[in-house]
Amino acid sequence: MTLFGTAGIRGPVEQITPSLALSVGQAVGEPGETVVVGRDGRETGPALAAAMEAGLESAGADVCRLGQVPTPTLAFASRGRTGVMLTASHNPPTDNGIKLFADGVEFDRAAEQRIEGAIDADSSQSAWDQWGRSNDLEILESYRTAVAAYVRDQFDEFGESPLTGLSIAVDCGNGVGALATPQVLDDLGATVVGVNATVDGHFPARESKPTPETLSSFSGFLADGSFDLGLAHDGDADRLVVLGPDGNVIHEDTILAVVAAHYTATSDADDPVVVTTPNASARIDERVRGAGGRVERVRLGALHEGIARERAAGDEFTEVVFAAEPWKHIHTAFGGWIDGVTSAAVVAALVAAAGDTDALRDPVTERPYRKVSVECPDQRKSDVMAALESELPAAFSEATVDTDYGIRLEFDDASWLLVRPSGTEPYVRLYAESEAVDELVAEAQAIIETAIADAA
Repeated sequence: MTLFGTAGIRGPVEQITPSLALSVGQAVGEPGETVVVGRDGRETGPALAAAMEAGLESAGADVCRLGQVPTPTLAFASRGRTGVMLTASHNPPTDNGIKLFADGVEFDRAAEQRIEGAIDADSSQSAWDQWGRSNDLEILESYRTAVAAYVRDQFDEFGESPLTGLSIAVDCGNGVGALATPQVLDDLGATVVGVNATVDGHFPARESKPTPETLSSFSGFLADGSFDLGLAHDGDADRLVVLGPDGNVIHEDTILAVVAAHYTATSDADDPVVVTTPNASARIDERVRGAGGRVERVRLGALHEGIARERAAGDEFTEVVFAAEPWKHIHTAFGGWIDGVTSAAVVAALVAAAGDTDALRDPVTERPYRKVSVECPDQRKSDVMAALESELPAAFSEATVDTDYGIRLEFDDASWLLVRPSGTEPYVRLYAESEAVDELVAEAQAIIETAIADAA
């Protein structure tokens, strides 16, 4: 049985059922252990949480119920123990999911496979007198206080209120980010206006996934220039989208580059490392190298594995200072989880320090970027990628090639392209960034389409 994708178990509620939650709970629970359980604002969350708690307790674990919280809050609460979050993140309201944490870090693939194996083996419950107990645990205030303290420490030259004078609008998208981000920004001294800041599992204001299209109303709200900064979350607040005072979305790789450069420049390590993914821009490498660090990449959805890999391969001079894929950041000095709330506060502090979003972006070279999805039946993907491993380097002989996570070609002028198969849809994805991006995409897409046709 394969249950886990790149971000836990996720899908329509016809698949993510109470019986599945019960089985996962029995597979995760261990006698004498404590497990924290949280959920986002979805309508199906309470029933799934109840089933999860029943599974955990019948396996012998004690349960601490957190109620509605952002996913990073659940991860924060899972330090030193196991955590279960019922969320489908940015998916539509008809979906839900299960995400597992151990000591503040998402389960790795080996741990997920153990859970799948235990479910296949029909995990048995504990003896009647060994069942666990449950209680409620209030964690939101502790989490919000910890985030604010972390940001004050990062920007200690600005005192207790590093966001003083900054006006920020936060589009929470009816998600649980409404319970944390506006409060943290206010604590740090900003003037904050919450938009769509009522938790509602129907996501009536907009789709849960924040994109330039779904944020069009919010962009219009910002467009008159009344705010210095706009921030937007998905349903569980692990993602962050940043908008300028004109309402335009600032490219996610630019934000990633800015934050990565900050952590690299302020690190005391001799070998500061930033972990990111193959689809992330070369602008990140440029800014990190300029700040004295290096960039290493890991497959999509596996930032925690990349952090562990670099820490294991390094020495006392190596430090993973930041890890991120577009929209999702891990602030390693704060915790090992993706945290959109902390990202919101850190980005806001960087804007305040720079003076405005234009000054923040100015050091970053932003080349034209394109993403194309080329239709490819799932059964052809393996043959197509095998063919492209030789055909793309042959066509772009001047490029350096990396085939660890798809096929990534990098050019001397910092242009790059990445080709990888979609893990969830019948497409081969093409990403490219270049001053001549249209020509680069057209040539690469023609090669991909030929390989797909030849594999028929």
